[in-house]
Order: sequence, then C-alpha cells, then structure tokens
Amino acid sequence: MTTPRPLFVFLLIATTILILSPRLNATPRAETKTSSGEVRESERISARSSSASETSGVREVISDKYKTRYEAWKEEFLSTDIGRAQWEMYAHHPRLLLTITVANNGKNANGAGSGKYKWNDAGELVAATIVLGTQIDEGYPSSVYYPVMNALEPFESRQLIGGSVLAATKIAHEFGHVMKMSSTSQDLYHLQIQLVPVYNKIFLSNGYNVNDPRLVELAKKMGGNPVELWEDREYWGEANAMLFLRDRVAKEKFHCRLFGKIKRAVEEYAKDYEERFAEIAKEQGAIYTCGWK
Repeated sequence: MTTPRPLFVFLLIATTILILSPRLNATPRAETKTSSGEVRESERISARSSSASETSGVREVISDKYKTRYEAWKEEFLSTDIGRAQWEMYAHHPRLLLTITVANNGKNANGAGSGKYKWNDAGELVAATIVLGTQIDEGYPSSVYYPVMNALEPFESRQLIGGSVLAATKIAHEFGHVMKMSSTSQDLYHLQIQLVPVYNKIFLSNGYNVNDPRLVELAKKMGGNPVELWEDREYWGEANAMLFLRDRVAKEKFHCRLFGKIKRAVEEYAKDYEERFAEIAKEQGAIYTCGWK
C-alpha cells in the first residue's frame, strides 16, 4: 500500500510515539489508604490466576470498581470457540505469564494496549501484559488501521450487537498482538525500539526523503520502516479480531453485511494485507465466505 507523503509524515510521528509510549506499560494503581489506614474500596485491586503457577498462565489484576464490566467483556470473549481456545492456551501455557488489567488511561479509555514483553535466555516470550481501558465497550477506531472493529459501528447503532461485543473484539485484537509477539525475537523487537527514533530524526531532517540510503538501510535492519511495522502489527491484531467475530456472528443474519464492510475497508486501506483477512473468511468452518476470494 502506497502512503501519501503528508500522511506518511503524520503516521511516522504517531507510530514513533506509540512504539515508545509508556502507555503500553501502564500498571494498575496501588491500593490507596486513608489517614486511618483503611483501603479505599474504589482502589482495591483483585488479582487471580487462571493457572496454578505464578510464572505462567493468565493473571487477572482487576480493580473492584471495574470487575463487573470486565467480567461481562470476558464472558463475551469466551462465548466463542476461538475465544475459549485462546484463553485456555494462555491459561495452561508452560512458560508465558499473561497479565490482564483494566486501567484508567485518560483519553484512551476506549482503547487498549499490550506491552511489558519479556523473553527468557532461550529467546522465548515469557511475559506480556494487556491493559484494557475502562470503557472499551464504547468508541470505534478508524477503518484505516482497524477495519474489523470499525465495521461494528453501524450494527451497534441498529442494536444488532451490544457494547460487550465491541469490548470482546478489542480483547481479541490485543490477544493477536501477544500471539504475534510470541513469534518475534527479542533482539529484533529491541532493535526496532532503538532504531525507530533514529529513523524518525533522519526523516524529519532530510526533506521527508524515504529513499535516503540511511533510511533504506535502517528499514532493512528493522524489517520495514516505522509505518510498515505499525501497519503489520495492527493488522495482525485485526486479523485475530476478525477470527473472533467470525465465530461470534456466524449464525447472525447480518454476518455477510459485517464481513462485506470489513472487506471494503481492507480493499481500500490494507490491500497489501488482504490475504491475511481473506484466509480467515474462507477458513474451514466459516458458514459464509461473503464474497471473499
């Protein structure tokens, strides 16, 4: 997909901020005590693990005030075969500890993020954290990089789905990020973190020339320029979101209308990644391919 230069400049700066932002490393607030030493109920944190091990499995760290909504989102995610399969995969993972928390991210209350990745000496991913915003059952991101989540908007407005479906789709998106990171080497990930600001600085000082030999060499080392890296990661997240929705709405009458809306957005904004989504639509077990070829 060819990106117009003004948009490329904007995306380059935005992706640099996203890649380096500590937002993905947000941690739940610690318990807050009053002068009498009592813990405020609104800040009380509940942690439980879906595995007997403290070094692997799924660890849910949820403040009491967000527990009810979180359980509704989780229940929706687990209502599908793919949601249950992915949850069980991490709940019984032999070495990976996946922490899931809900945090007040301010302006990003409708969003989510993943981070705090750690690898062992063998190069295997052993830790990751998913941070969910407090209102992920609201807000639809742009169709440019989020063709799956964005496609849900008209169906909620017509009351064909509820906010919990949107929330579960966002959870599936973050699970997609973690799965992709499981196949990414630690060295490559940290190299990208290190070189993205270098690329950005050169790009902004050379007249926005992506053909600068220095930038070409940096992109080669990183596996793509910063925008391409971000596109690839987000579309992997969206592919997993689509996998969840394929199961969730398979028997709904609006199934093909939803998949058709996703298809149009992918064709317009993510043509280079179309096969990634088409394979899910055509995968054995899907009731309809809905025009995907």
